[in-house]
Amino acid sequence: MIENNQPGDFKRELGLLDGTMLVVGSMIGSGIFIVSADIARQVGSAGWLTLIWLISGLITMIAAVSYGELSAMFPKAGGQYVYLKEAYNKLIAFLYGWSFFSVIQTGTIAAVGVGFSKFSAYLIPSLSDENILLDLGSFKLNAAQIVSIVTIVLLTYVNSRGVKNSKTLQTVLTVIKILSLFGLIIFGFLLAAKAEVWNANWSDAWNTRSFNTETGSWLPIGGTALLTGISAAMVGSLFSSDAWNGVTFIAGEIKNPKRNVGLSLFLGTFIVTIIYVLTNLMYLAVIPLDEIATAKSDRVAVVASQYTFGDIGTIIIAVMIMISTFACNNGLIMAGARVYYTMAKDGLFLKKAANLNSASVPEWALWVQCVWASVLCLTGKYGDLLDFVIIIVLIFYILTIYGIFILRKKMPEAERPYKAFGYPFLPLVYIVIASAVCISLLITKFSTCGWGVLIMLTGIPIYYATKPKE
Repeated sequence: MIENNQPGDFKRELGLLDGTMLVVGSMIGSGIFIVSADIARQVGSAGWLTLIWLISGLITMIAAVSYGELSAMFPKAGGQYVYLKEAYNKLIAFLYGWSFFSVIQTGTIAAVGVGFSKFSAYLIPSLSDENILLDLGSFKLNAAQIVSIVTIVLLTYVNSRGVKNSKTLQTVLTVIKILSLFGLIIFGFLLAAKAEVWNANWSDAWNTRSFNTETGSWLPIGGTALLTGISAAMVGSLFSSDAWNGVTFIAGEIKNPKRNVGLSLFLGTFIVTIIYVLTNLMYLAVIPLDEIATAKSDRVAVVASQYTFGDIGTIIIAVMIMISTFACNNGLIMAGARVYYTMAKDGLFLKKAANLNSASVPEWALWVQCVWASVLCLTGKYGDLLDFVIIIVLIFYILTIYGIFILRKKMPEAERPYKAFGYPFLPLVYIVIASAVCISLLITKFSTCGWGVLIMLTGIPIYYATKPKE
């Protein structure tokens, strides 16, 4: 099948491998290397640590295969924004696009950029966040923030030169990332795994407890406290499993999108889930649970690598995370601009974002995204960014997957080259679990998650003030 590209159109230059690598590369950032420490503190057992990663992976895969139906129905740029517009209306789609620009994508880019800079300081100490370059009292500019911004600007420039350059960079870095992660898992099991550590970690696998960082002691938990701990623990694992939907945003540049977008979603989320679960099993074979929970700056992978490779392990992990976060941000930057492009085409974003440059990419949208993500880097609050992002992400995932039910009634005769696997049971499972996590987060982390919801709701007056007259 020959796909023609009209002048001013996106070029279909991405195949199944490119799409899958975009999913994997965008999902694996710095999370898998650090968030297991917080999960261990929240639930305090090997069984629950592993189960939380497994549940996060499975519900992500359920969401991904459900999105396959939508991506096959609407195989064009914009992805989730388009699905929400078709299932609901322009207001809901705009609220997603507004949240996507103000918090979701740019906040994730900023958080991943901060992750890159933190680990680059292992190689060059002067690049750390402790090196204050400018002190204005309430605002301090440090070297790590500058590094974060420089990487975002550099990747934006690469993406503005055309999708071919950015896809090559994405595929090469993601393959290196996958191989190095499997290398860490294999060498961890072969060189550092100890039967006594594994047996001790699994001897009381389901005894839930919480670690008090102030007293340095464990407290048994159950009932409401356990539910609170699980939902708080899942923020990190869900964030680490997020950004899988980036491939839907660039559907306009995927060859045979009706097949390849959905397949990329499944393959990508499946690969990452396997990697995440195996990595945590390796942690549990190498590191006592107490050490996982108390790892310095939550850098569990550094502890595992030091057990495996000795002192040079710190450098190995630092380089791995720098490659990982660099590839992750390349995928996020590439995908994000396509949403603003589609919104601008609908008159719901800055007009210039609707233009493609001579390389057939939305250059202006890329640079607007770059500027705002760079501003968010200056906040430097990685944990708050995670809470902000995950609550809004989950709300819109729930709405989008429920949109499958709406579209089945609204467009019963529409062509569906692929239908959601396990419909209606699996999509409903996702909606129920994700809703429970959202409610729990709003109860337990209202100070940060509440702000995320408020930012989303501010889009309502903005929509009515700026929408084009029909």
